[in-house]
Amino acid sequence: MPSGIPCSAPLPRRFFDRPSHEVAPDLLGRVLVHGPVAVRLTEVEAYGGPGEDPAAHTYRGRTARNAVMFGPPGHLYVYFTYGMHFCANLVCLPEDFGSAVLLRAGEVVARADLARWRRSGGGSGDGGPDGAGPSGGGSGASRRKPIADRDLARGPARLAVALGLAREHNGLDAVWEGSPVGLPHLPDPDSAPPGLSDPGSVPYGDRLDPAARPADQPDHAPRLSEQPEHAAWLTGLPKGTAVMLEGWPAEADAIRSGPRTGISTAKDTPWRFWIDDDPTVSPYRAHTPRRRSTAATSVGEVPSS
Repeated sequence: MPSGIPCSAPLPRRFFDRPSHEVAPDLLGRVLVHGPVAVRLTEVEAYGGPGEDPAAHTYRGRTARNAVMFGPPGHLYVYFTYGMHFCANLVCLPEDFGSAVLLRAGEVVARADLARWRRSGGGSGDGGPDGAGPSGGGSGASRRKPIADRDLARGPARLAVALGLAREHNGLDAVWEGSPVGLPHLPDPDSAPPGLSDPGSVPYGDRLDPAARPADQPDHAPRLSEQPEHAAWLTGLPKGTAVMLEGWPAEADAIRSGPRTGISTAKDTPWRFWIDDDPTVSPYRAHTPRRRSTAATSVGEVPSS
């Protein structure tokens, strides 16, 4: 779990204008916000460009399906797999390079209630016109066993569901640089809710006071999902928009790498990156031949579109 204070500054487009295997480890600990839900990334996989990485969607070139991967860096590439799941990626390198990072797992740090409602069958929406999730209407299916916090976004399909990402979000820009909408207004320090203050020179809204941590969880940063009123500054985005925030950048000595999950080609390429000992990281699984001729669970090995 992170032990620092999250930063709400958005990542600039130049952050993504690099090879995917360089961007991927730097994404660990960053926070992706889509509408009211925010996820701290704990596991990602890098995929190269045409003719470079046989496990990538773009290996054989541009198609209608993978066109977003050839677009500007920092955009979301969302694709459908196995006829039932969506997976989300962030595009890297300049236009026409066709590279991306798959978002494999993370910790929901804001609006865990809404993420849990979605994961329980409530759909990818906000649960009603007011976006209130479970209390805002909707008819999500109930589950016999509640979903543990660690499992809300533990796996690429789960992460996409928790964030409410689906086909219509393919191509969505996750960089606020030059956005006509602009970032949400951060509250005045004098109106900061209890537990949040400005202990130093960093403006309120750019960091959370460690004193706000739950008493029984002293060794990690405050869970925004447990403090919804404190998380308003982080998730006050207009509906249908997304942004990548600096969040809690992972320490270099906490980052591990290894082969990508479920890949049969380039299976030894160590482009899977994760935060060591984080409970939200998904279990590694080697490739298992399937009889179905559908897309794989990663960005790789899909039939030509």
